[in-house]
Amino acid sequence: MTDPAPPTRARIPRHIAIIMDGNGRWAQKRRRPRLIGHRAGARAVNTCIDFCLERGVRALTLFAFSSENWDRPQDEVGGLMKLFAGALEREVDELDRRGVRVRFIGERSRFAAGIRDRMAQAEARTAHNDRLDLAVAVSYGGRWDIVQAARTLAADVAAGRIEVDAIDEARFGAHVALADLPPPDLFIRTGGELRISNFLLWQLAYTELWFTDLLWPDVDAATLQAALDDYARRERRFGLTGAQVGGNSEMSE
Repeated sequence: MTDPAPPTRARIPRHIAIIMDGNGRWAQKRRRPRLIGHRAGARAVNTCIDFCLERGVRALTLFAFSSENWDRPQDEVGGLMKLFAGALEREVDELDRRGVRVRFIGERSRFAAGIRDRMAQAEARTAHNDRLDLAVAVSYGGRWDIVQAARTLAADVAAGRIEVDAIDEARFGAHVALADLPPPDLFIRTGGELRISNFLLWQLAYTELWFTDLLWPDVDAATLQAALDDYARRERRFGLTGAQVGGNSEMSE
């Protein structure tokens, strides 16, 4: 996967990726169980989807559950699985009605069979939609993603389907998650942490990063608009000089 050259000051990102951090802390501040924070965070997800549909964003990737999150206390993990299953039951019809295509990226084998079935049903139900491509990263890690791509290519080499010298960035990128989408233009992380936490390591190579101290359940349309406004002011050079980018009329809106 190679990074195409988008407009220098694109006002609307084609693809936004978000780490939705702070649900547990939001609940703890209110002396409530952490699971209450995750429920509140689900409402912020709906706000974010509405925002993307209204602004014409074409793809949204949400980091919902990392491969490391399995190591959290079992009562929290169990509660999260119930919330996830419930969301799959409740939300898919409405997402389909609104033209949202749903997909899941991550290591599905760790989920119970019932949840895996619901994930597959949601993907099949919404596969024809094209207003917004919604990718939910669950049991996902960026290193895992890269290892899966490497294993696939290694198997191709071992079987004689390709030569080692034929492996380049484009061929490798074709095997990572979301290979059919443009790389994220804008990465948002809530909750005050300033890191990407093993999220889309390959895909974020030239993504613009935006951080906020707000906890995820407190995010609203104004917060998301502030991120877009900041993104619109940035000059994306993709390794070129500012003069080169500014002089290329094909890279300006």
